[in-house]
Amino acid sequence: MTIAIVGAGLGGLTLARVLHVHGIEAVVYERESSRHARGQGGMLDIHSGQRALREAGLVDGFHAIARAEGQDMRLLEPDGTLLWQEDTPEDAPLLRPEVDRADLRDLLLDSLPEGTVRWGRAFASADGGVLRFADGGSATHDLLVGADGAGSRVRALLTDARPAHIGRHVVELGIPDIDRTRPDLAAMVGRGNYWVLGDGLSLAAQRNGDGRVRIGLGFHRTAEDWIATSGIPFDDPAAAKARLVDLLAGWDPRFTALIAACDDVVVPRPITALPIGLTWPSTPGVTLLGDAAHLMPPVGEGANMALLDGASLGLALAAHPDDHPTAVAEYEREMFERTAAAARMSADVHELLMSPDAARKMLAFFQPG
Repeated sequence: MTIAIVGAGLGGLTLARVLHVHGIEAVVYERESSRHARGQGGMLDIHSGQRALREAGLVDGFHAIARAEGQDMRLLEPDGTLLWQEDTPEDAPLLRPEVDRADLRDLLLDSLPEGTVRWGRAFASADGGVLRFADGGSATHDLLVGADGAGSRVRALLTDARPAHIGRHVVELGIPDIDRTRPDLAAMVGRGNYWVLGDGLSLAAQRNGDGRVRIGLGFHRTAEDWIATSGIPFDDPAAAKARLVDLLAGWDPRFTALIAACDDVVVPRPITALPIGLTWPSTPGVTLLGDAAHLMPPVGEGANMALLDGASLGLALAAHPDDHPTAVAEYEREMFERTAAAARMSADVHELLMSPDAARKMLAFFQPG
């Protein structure tokens, strides 16, 4: 059986690794030209996904790169009131450690035999057991796995569903080498996550393993065309930062200082999601995993679900090596149920963040009862 995986993200690589552990070969086709072709984003909170890394034989390697202190959390209101602070003890178990996405991806890539990932192969179409790539090349397959993310092109082979805007935009910024350049702000943010939740506007700062603090300004209850209509000059980073500072009028000056200290990388992103509980009729020869299958609001579940998808499908294929339709159907039943629950929870947290009294509701979330 020839297994073709489209997309060298966390889910696709986990699938390839679990198959390799069980003596099954697969090929991963990735549109990017190399593992370093672009940045891989910030830190990930890996909790349930650790089960997948155990199946992949990589949990010890994961623990070596994970940051326990990344579990620290501070929650504030816009006026500077500190509502919640959680500092992780030095001997705390790695229940929800943070890890740099690039480091986790490198761990998975380095665990695969040379040549498993074919770089620079952008998926164009598939028909009759033949993959076709944007460069005119082709490859045969018995099973095609779409692990190609939110904008998946493989998804169209199974469903007409597409990600839809869910009323929120995030403007991403960052402060490089913050301990050296702004030790005062470094001390304020701390070692992990720093949240300020207001009415219609939020700020999330996160310490990365490379010394950069990534900052996301969330604009809630926005229209789909907000980037064009917001009046923020995103094509002029300095002016965009100045406008963002203006939009935080009335917030504690420490928060506007964070924005002013950012470099000139200013990236606005719409937040989209697939319908909760999306399914499709099991189709021999093709399936999906990760964001291609169940894109959900970014509240800490997506990467974990992708890792579990990869392990679940890999184990099903190992259990039915000569019957991939049965393996795919078994995997999809488990995946549909598991990810629907995660998507519902993610949507609930997203609605909490969008509420007028988000900070107090989030405090209740952290302090149930």
